[in-house]
Amino acid sequence: MNLVEKILAAHCGKTQVSPGDFINAKVDLVLANDITAPIAIKEFKKVGISKVFDSKKIVFVPDHFVPNKDIASAEQVKMVREFAREQGILFFECGKMGVEHVILHEQGLVLPGDIVVGADSHTCTYGALGAFTTGMGSTDIAAAMATGEVWMKVPQTIKFNYSGKLPKWIGGKDLILYTIGQTGVDGALYSAMFFCGEAIEALSMENRFTMSNMAIEAGGKAGLFRVDEKTLEYVTPRAKRQYTVYDNDADASYAKTYNFDISKIEPQVSLPHSPANARPVSQIGKIKVDQVIIGSCTNGRLEDLAVSAKLLKGNVVHPDLRTIVIPGSQQVYLDALKAGYIETFINAGVAVSTPTCGPCLGGHMGILAAGERCLATTNRNFVGRMGSPKSEVYLAGPAVAAATAIKGYIAHPDEI
Repeated sequence: MNLVEKILAAHCGKTQVSPGDFINAKVDLVLANDITAPIAIKEFKKVGISKVFDSKKIVFVPDHFVPNKDIASAEQVKMVREFAREQGILFFECGKMGVEHVILHEQGLVLPGDIVVGADSHTCTYGALGAFTTGMGSTDIAAAMATGEVWMKVPQTIKFNYSGKLPKWIGGKDLILYTIGQTGVDGALYSAMFFCGEAIEALSMENRFTMSNMAIEAGGKAGLFRVDEKTLEYVTPRAKRQYTVYDNDADASYAKTYNFDISKIEPQVSLPHSPANARPVSQIGKIKVDQVIIGSCTNGRLEDLAVSAKLLKGNVVHPDLRTIVIPGSQQVYLDALKAGYIETFINAGVAVSTPTCGPCLGGHMGILAAGERCLATTNRNFVGRMGSPKSEVYLAGPAVAAATAIKGYIAHPDEI
């Protein structure tokens, strides 16, 4: 069996599973946020059970409209907060919270070999730890909160092998945008994406989280990496419970294999209105933008801020645009503060926000007006994703984002 099949088999009490099998799998963690948790709570109450299956295995992270932007969002969070207190569920309060797909692994709540389900499509982020993690609907999450299990079909696994040495400025965001550009947004539909190869081994954990995060943008059910020394170095100081490391058998089978030589690729930019509309930055022309966003569950980690700060240091944001930096968690914010990145951003004319998903989904903290363009390190650029349906969102990594903030148009970082 491959990595995915081994994890699923272990969690459903079988010695072997195959793609297409339907299973009931026990979960190690259930996740919901301020938008999805209220729906799950309402459905849970319909079941007629007074207590969740295990309060220590459920986490609520309000992050989409936090700090609350209006009465409706405040009522949503109030409902989640009260249910969490009643049930003894871990709840990340404003001031202690962060973007859900940054803080869960940061806090050691997800570990190798886990099955994690979340009422958010980017729950696939934690596959970077060698875990099977996937997004589900709020009603599925309600059932998981009640029973500790999920019903699902075992997905096929597609292997993505990346050879070659990582070029300058190239990170996980560039690799995943390039990949989605090759496969399309449905190229891995209901499949697990397994990332491997020389270039993958060279990636930091931060960049691996970025790639797993965007597996869903290729239609993937999950996006996984094998556990190596970098994984264990990351996990060991954070783990508060035992975990199991699984690996592919030598004769494991895959539905398909892609081989990419990335030794000569450029930083990538996805043009509106699809992540699959990826192009090398040098081929898109000098497109002027009105806003730059650096952050989100895709690129809001310390390494992302470090790359941006390196380029912004000694420079200033172009007068024709605004730039917003959003650290992915309070810990990232604090670490960036200690490293001097926050001072660099402020001196450059950047607005720095408390952790939030706000602008990524068009919630708050960076909404676009009609006719405006934004270059963002977020994960989706669908029509109206960040505000007006007459606006445009371009996706890129933190290096291109910082270069763009300085130049006023979508720029290659080598221009700085």
